[in-house]
Amino acid sequence: MPRHLNALGWDISHTQSKGTAMPPLPPPPTIVLVHGAFTDASSWARVISLLHAAGLTVRAPANPLRGLAQDAAYIRSVVRDIDVPVVLVGHDYGGAVITHAATDADNVVALCYVAGFGLDAGECVLDITNRFAPAPVADATFAAALPAQIAGGPDSELYISKERFPQEYAADLPPRVARVMSVTQRPIACGALTGRSGPPAWASTPSWYAIASADRLLNPTAQRFMAQRMAATEYVLDGSHAVVLSQPDAVVTMIREAAEQSTGRGSGDWLRQAF
Repeated sequence: MPRHLNALGWDISHTQSKGTAMPPLPPPPTIVLVHGAFTDASSWARVISLLHAAGLTVRAPANPLRGLAQDAAYIRSVVRDIDVPVVLVGHDYGGAVITHAATDADNVVALCYVAGFGLDAGECVLDITNRFAPAPVADATFAAALPAQIAGGPDSELYISKERFPQEYAADLPPRVARVMSVTQRPIACGALTGRSGPPAWASTPSWYAIASADRLLNPTAQRFMAQRMAATEYVLDGSHAVVLSQPDAVVTMIREAAEQSTGRGSGDWLRQAF
């Protein structure tokens, strides 16, 4: 039997012998990471590095944080521009965005929530936060008028006070890192918190949920409620709301599981595809 060599000179004849040809694998998914309020796409930096090391393609667009319908429309346009399966990941308010955005995105094969809002039809972010005991961060936030008004745009934005940000948002990060985050935070338009979600994508798409058990921004009980309502595969992480930075390995483990199970690619298949 002739020997078949790949680009590295490895003999792969055994994979091509008569009757043993392997069926083609689906293309590996692209991971799209959607950040939430009070931060930006750089919050995914450590997660991105680990996903790249695993050979996965990653997109981390800037979530506008202007309003649920507008933000979801933007993320939907990003997803539709990708011609392979997509695993959509949302942190915090980013969870509400992916829930709304993925409904009309046929290539989304899995949803991952990281301490995120998995809203149901007709719900808004404030419905969830008001349903459960107030989070400690509640009295650390304040609304501020926009420095310049834009026609048709929001008139006020929500911030976390710089003094309280480290303990309320990122208690398990080094203080110097949390202090930097406190002064670089991206505010969310107040109106985004009252935007009503459409039919939830999690009702028809396999979902995973990482519950941050030490979260002081989104009540862990609320997180568990949303995870169970969507019948998600649950990961319970002992971390703050900034768990994407404090426990990136655990977050990536969940994302990789979602990617592998939703596309039928076991962990060994990543290597097989490479050769």
